Parts: sequence; structure tokens; C-alpha cells
Amino acid sequence: MITSLLIANRGEIACRIIRTARRMGIRTVAVYSDADARALHVRMADEAVHIGPSPARESYLRGDRIIEAAKGAGADAIHPGYGFLSENADFAQAVIDAGLIWVGPKPDSIRAMGLKDAAKKLMAEAGVPVTPGYLGEDQDPKRLKKEADGIGYPVLIKAVAGGGGKGMRRVDEAAAFIDALESCKREAASSFGDDRVIIEKYILSPRHIEVQVFGDSHGNVVHLFERDCSLQRRHQKVIEEAPAPGMDEATREAVCSAAVRAAQAVNYEGAGTIEFIADASEGLRAERIWFMEMNTRLQVEHPVTEEITGQDLVEWQLRVASGEKLPKKQDELSINGWAIEARLYAEDPAKGFLPSVGPLFNLSMPTNCRVDAGVEEGDEVSPFYDPMIGKFIIHESDRAQAMARLSEACGALEAQPTRTNAWFLKRLLDDQEVREGNVTTNIIQSKAETLTAPPIPSDMALQIAATSIANGLPYVGGSKGDLWFEIIRDLQGFRLNASPHREIRLIVDGVPRTVEITEPDYALVSESWRRTSQLYGPDGILAFEDGAYFSISFDERRGSGGSHGVHDGEIAAPMPGKVTAVDTAAGEKVSKGQRLLTLEAMKMEHALTAPFDGTVAEVNAEAGAQVSEGAVLVRIEPAEQSA
Repeated sequence: MITSLLIANRGEIACRIIRTARRMGIRTVAVYSDADARALHVRMADEAVHIGPSPARESYLRGDRIIEAAKGAGADAIHPGYGFLSENADFAQAVIDAGLIWVGPKPDSIRAMGLKDAAKKLMAEAGVPVTPGYLGEDQDPKRLKKEADGIGYPVLIKAVAGGGGKGMRRVDEAAAFIDALESCKREAASSFGDDRVIIEKYILSPRHIEVQVFGDSHGNVVHLFERDCSLQRRHQKVIEEAPAPGMDEATREAVCSAAVRAAQAVNYEGAGTIEFIADASEGLRAERIWFMEMNTRLQVEHPVTEEITGQDLVEWQLRVASGEKLPKKQDELSINGWAIEARLYAEDPAKGFLPSVGPLFNLSMPTNCRVDAGVEEGDEVSPFYDPMIGKFIIHESDRAQAMARLSEACGALEAQPTRTNAWFLKRLLDDQEVREGNVTTNIIQSKAETLTAPPIPSDMALQIAATSIANGLPYVGGSKGDLWFEIIRDLQGFRLNASPHREIRLIVDGVPRTVEITEPDYALVSESWRRTSQLYGPDGILAFEDGAYFSISFDERRGSGGSHGVHDGEIAAPMPGKVTAVDTAAGEKVSKGQRLLTLEAMKMEHALTAPFDGTVAEVNAEAGAQVSEGAVLVRIEPAEQSA
């Protein structure tokens, strides 16, 4: 058995691996960049080794430094987690050549399944059904467009070496193909060092079904049933569940058996996931489910499989890597209940899901679920890495109960000043179609306007804040205390000392609001306990409700709803990043919503668009330039001004 394990990763997955290793009595070694010197995974590990500067390419993607750190720390094995080097066959081979144990599949298996075109050809030979498309070597844009035209729109452009939703674009018409191809290739080259793509037919009612497989060095391969990962945004999974809604036993057997054949075709060892795309226009049917790709690593969503099977998949990985047989045979595995996972990101859904970096001065996680997180209160969300900060996982006897509890968990999150997607997750979980299991990978996009509308505080939250202000509740910066004792005590004081129906002027997130105080309904206050809490400080109130937070000022002179120093016609960088494309020039007339330039930040491309019709007065950016947050990149004069 492995005795000392280096985790070649960071954040949530590093913390997750450390917990299992500690339970098994295995010593852990963390690695960290400059940005992660005080990160949670560093604090949790038995030992931590610095491996370089903050950018991933200079630290977490430096395999040589990671192997050197493992040797220096006396580790006998390396676990890559997911992302970074987890599916890098050359790194896996280098670990083995260094005399260390690689906690993952054999390098040859990674190579066989790592490139989407080669993997699909191999699966077709193994009798696994694959999605129609173009897998050719000719990457000339004209050839690719010709193939897309022949397949028929919509099509999906996918990076050959892609994963995690990176390097993927849906194209609905021929006129948009070349622009989408160029954007896809840029992102693929940046994320994977390989800009080659394949073209697939886009399924109009798609469900994303995947099967967890496991193999050992003794020739055994089993599946641990399926997961449904159809709730996605920009091809990035948001909510995952197991088992899949609407999956009957015959279809489950067909899909899971195909997944096992796929793993056997590459002599697979360790944890892997076979991903399928299903045409759900007539429900889940075996003849309408096709192989997409294999992820030769542990998946972000592995906890839902753990919850329904009662198995620790990280423990399975460590035992298989140590040469042991799989802990369970196929007939010893079964589905128990229902599990659902929500991914918590540091991002603002109301602003196009822009990552929200910075400190987490206030962070209170829900207590009614399993929380796999990579941060604690007082930590910081770095601009250098993926903005996922944790996952909420619920296991219940049935789907309805699991969905309800997960919604409650997302609504209970309190995080500030970093914005999160918790309120968006709650809205998604409360959607009627989602509750009924009528999901496809398109559902978030189709409901985007409703799901991402900026949250507003409820009347109860405003009543509590206004009443507190009216009664001069003492403000103590940074002190939480027993919040609801303070609130209810204040309402009781208000009943005695203040006049009902008094109007109070508030500033809510910079916007003036007038709130009329009414006689408090204590039953309603008690009912709202679960969804509203408030912190009090020298500058006003922070109200947390349904996964969102609101800044409420008790002095109307404190807020003006201004533009934070950026004029309406100035397009500023929303975060530090690299300009990958400039699509306009000074003097050009532009329309509202027209793309002006593209910024790459936190491993994703973000299009910056014109806020109104007008003329470009100046451009202060060029492709390849690094820019800081708030830097004015383009200035536009309104149409009426430039006329």
C-alpha cells in the first residue's frame, strides 16, 4: 500500500484526496504556487512544497518540478486529481520512470482515449456506437467548413484534446462557422497546446449521460452505474445527479455494458468515465445513445456515485494503484437512493458569469449536506485558476427529496464580498421542468433570462433592515453574533418604540429604495429564519437571502448607484487577463451587442460588447496584451453624439 502521497493539484480536489488519504493512514504532500501559499490544501497536508509562480504553466503544469517535489519529500506516489496534468500521458510516464507510483490509468490508455478523433475510431471498432461527425486529419478551415456543411447545422466544434467544456462551440448556421472555429482553436491552443478540432452533429434534444468505470491490473473492470450531467452552461457541468432520471433497467444495462467494453478495449486501470450523448426527444433509449469521449481520470462529479454506491472512489484509486484488486465485484454493487451535486463557483451570473475574484471575508457553508470545498472563511479566490470553490452533495431516498434539500443548501450559503452562483443554482433547482426531470443540455440557455436576472431582496429582508435602522441597532464591524436574536429583539423593540408605517430611505446595492415599515408579523419572521440573515457593520447591513447578498446602507448619502469611475462609453476589463482578439478599430460604427474584443481570463474566453450604438473613439488594446482589471480597453461615443 502507498505510504506517502503527493497530490499534484490544488483547491477542492486536493482537499478531497487528503481527507481519504488521512483516513487510510497515508502521509500527504501538497504542492503550491505563489498564489496558493496560504491555501486550504496547503494547510491540510502533512507537508507542502513550493513549485513556482502563480500562473499554472509555471507551477501546476510543470511536471518536472512536481516529480522533483515528490522525491524531495519522500513520497512514493503521485495523485494528479483532475485538470492540470491528470490526463497527460507523458507526465504519467515520467512519474513511472522516476520510480514513483502513478495513481491513474496506464499512459497508453490515456493516449488511446485522450484524443477525441482517435478515441471515437477505437470505440467504433470495439462495437460502441459513436456520434456522426468528421474525425479527419485535414484541419484546413475550408475543409472543416465543407464537412460541417455536409453534416448539416447545427454542428459542434470540439477540440481534439479538449475537456471541461473548453475548446467547444455550437454553430447554428454556415455564416457563423469560421468565427466560431477561430475562437475554438484559440481556446484549445491556450488550454491544451493543441488547436486541432473534430466536427460532430449537434443533437437537438441532448442529454449528457456518463458511466463511472473502474479497472485494476488483474484484468477486472466494473461500472458503478450512470450519472446525468445534462444541466450545463457553455458545455460546463453545473448540476449532476445519479442515477439518471427516466433511465429504465434495460437501457441502463445497455449503456453500462457499452462503457465496460470501452474500458476493456484499452486495458483500463483506475478510475475513468465514459461519456455518452443521448437524443432524448423520445426519452432515454439505448439505440439513441452514442459515445462521445472518455475522461481518463476522476471526475468532479464523482461524489454522487460515491453516495449512491456507498464507495470511496479515491480509496479505490489508491488501492488499485498499489496493485490490489478492485474492492467490489459487479454483482456486489447496487444503487441506493438518489444523489445530486451542485458546483459552487466564484462568479456573477447576473454579469454573464464573470469570475469574481478576491477575499472571502464572510463565508458560511450549508450544514444540511456534504460539502467538498477548497476554501474557508478568510481565504481568497485567485484569478489564476478555475473559479470553482466547492460542491454541495445531497443523498436522499428519492429525487424529489434530494432536489428540495439541495435547493435549501444553495439558498443557505453566505459568501461576501466575492459573488457566487449559489442563487442561480437555487433558481435552477426550483425550476419546474428541472424538478420533473425534463432536462437537456440546452435548458439553461433556453431559460437564461429568467435564471440570471439579478436577485432582489424580499420584502421581509427589507423590512428587517429598515426596522433595524429605525431602531438604531448597534453596528459592530466583523461580528456575526446570534443574528436572529438581534433581529427579533429589534422588531420587538420597534413595536414598543417606533411608529408603524414609517418610511425609511435605504440604499440597496447602490440603488435608492423607500421602505414602509409595517407592524411586524412574528410568525412570518420565524418562517423566514431559514432564508434571511443579516450582518451589521459600521457602513450598514449585509443581507443574505437565497444564496445572494445585498449591501444595504443606513445612510442614504452613502450610495449613489454610480458607475464606479467608468463612463458608459468606456469598455473596461472586468478582471485581469489576456486580449486574444480585437474586432474593432477607431472610427468604426458599431451596434449594441457587437463584439469589440475578446479577453481570456481564468481559462475562459469572454467577449466584451458594445453597450449601445455608436462610433469607436479609441482602442487601447492589441491582441496578446495582458491587461489589468478596470483598464479601459475601448471607448465608444453614442450614436447621437457621434452623428
